[in-house]
Amino acid sequence: MFRFYLQPRGPSMKTLRTLAAFTLIAILPFSAATAQGRGGGRGGRGGDAGAPAFPTDDPIIKHIWALGMDSSQVWNLAQPFLDSIGPRLHGTPGIKSAHDWIVGIYGKWGISAKNEQYGTWMGWKRGISYAYLTKPRLHVLEATALAMSAPTKGEVTGSVAIFPDVADAAAFQRWLPSVRGKFVAISPAQPTCRPNDEWQSTALPETFQKMDEQRTRDLAAFSARLDRAGFPGAGRARNRPLGDALTKAGAAGVLVGNWNRGWGVDVISQSFSETIAVVDLSCEDYGLVYRLADRNQNPELKVRVDAEYQGDVPVYNTIATIPGEKANEYVLLSAHFDSWDAGTGATDNGTGTLTMLEAMRILKTVYPRPKRTIIVGHWSGEEWGLNGSRAWAADHPEVVKGLHAQFNQDNGTGRVINMSGAGLLTSASYIGNWFAHLPSTFMSQVNLSFPGTPATGGTDNASFDCYGAPGFGLGSLGWDYGTYTHHTNRDTFDKIIFDELKGNATLTAMLAYLASEDPVFMPRTKRVLPSGRGNAGGPPGDWQECVKALRAWADNNR
Repeated sequence: MFRFYLQPRGPSMKTLRTLAAFTLIAILPFSAATAQGRGGGRGGRGGDAGAPAFPTDDPIIKHIWALGMDSSQVWNLAQPFLDSIGPRLHGTPGIKSAHDWIVGIYGKWGISAKNEQYGTWMGWKRGISYAYLTKPRLHVLEATALAMSAPTKGEVTGSVAIFPDVADAAAFQRWLPSVRGKFVAISPAQPTCRPNDEWQSTALPETFQKMDEQRTRDLAAFSARLDRAGFPGAGRARNRPLGDALTKAGAAGVLVGNWNRGWGVDVISQSFSETIAVVDLSCEDYGLVYRLADRNQNPELKVRVDAEYQGDVPVYNTIATIPGEKANEYVLLSAHFDSWDAGTGATDNGTGTLTMLEAMRILKTVYPRPKRTIIVGHWSGEEWGLNGSRAWAADHPEVVKGLHAQFNQDNGTGRVINMSGAGLLTSASYIGNWFAHLPSTFMSQVNLSFPGTPATGGTDNASFDCYGAPGFGLGSLGWDYGTYTHHTNRDTFDKIIFDELKGNATLTAMLAYLASEDPVFMPRTKRVLPSGRGNAGGPPGDWQECVKALRAWADNNR
């Protein structure tokens, strides 16, 4: 459903008539011709995508389609980026290699690009890690050290202790000396590693209900166990002091089970300790080790985690620019560059990076002298609190002031299906006019909502929305992103849907072109926000205040 909140200021009546026509087109059912137009052979490596219906004869739009859909380069860019360079954990050699690679790609295309330092971070380098069950039988465990984990002292052999069910913190302190030389399991074991959706579709209703209640009960009971032992709360606030206590007691390492409720997927993100090795085991293997220890069958593990802390290292954003005629007005393409490192960060946010990279290739070819300057920001430090984009917005107030439109993408490989007006009352007339000029493929697949609300966190357009600037998020179709690839060990090249990725790059290039050509700079009249949205801790309806970027590891409280 399209909702237009048109204001007296902004484009002409001709534009408003175009919007009315666009609204009628947009509510038509999705057609077979549109489905054909979204396609394009060979998995995004190029090939004829089929001619969509173009609402205008604009040769730039048609050229963008031809380059983006029929001569796509997203597969050829993705393969070395994700397979050869790999994950881009903030503060690691991997992300620096990726920054240098993408600057080189832009250079080959004749686009000015640079790595712009905004701070430092703790350097960390992942090495070899493995884990075996050696008793009561031999079994290779599916194990991954958490990002920023401390190393073990070479290969370490030890038995397993489960975090105890004690009456209070004093009882925990009495138990604590017993962990010396042992691996301590601090997560509950799942009763089953089959996802709930399979249980719901296959089991008898009463069987599913019984299992689901047990899963919920076990999780709550283990959390209460930690509370009683003197470690209340959740996440890092709970686990960091626990890691410190286990380190001082001489534990060999910590075992966690961060299953994400899908087949074979675990969330592998920041370790809560830099003093003791923290290792995630797959749902199946964590359950195996836990049951053996719980039933006094004396499991023994052999574990090695190699890792190196490298002191403070510089951190960067990569910025590329196509200069425009209006030197003080800008269109900003935006995607975060960093990732977690158990997979390769393919959909979080390799696909967003590739969308913007490919869009810039297309624009440089078909629209090399834009009206407004087109900038792309490949932000680092997003996973640690939007630090790269927040720092860049603070360091470049002239761009924030002159920002006509930002297009940010960060939620997976699927085709763009949602976009809102970011809480700006006049955004409807501008965005509606852009979409009225797009091919039928894109016009029918994207739901627009106006005036929308500003982003308040979670991705990088929030770093610009807080200033009242027009930062728009390109929301993608899920493809089970939340379960299978978001921060998981399965976020790899093979999860990319290349036909949809090349469509996103083509759409983004078209939006950037149309925004650059707008005759009137977009006003910034803010809506009154609904209750419960906006500034955390402030009165309902207040826009969120801009948050200061973390520019050093010492500032990190994540």
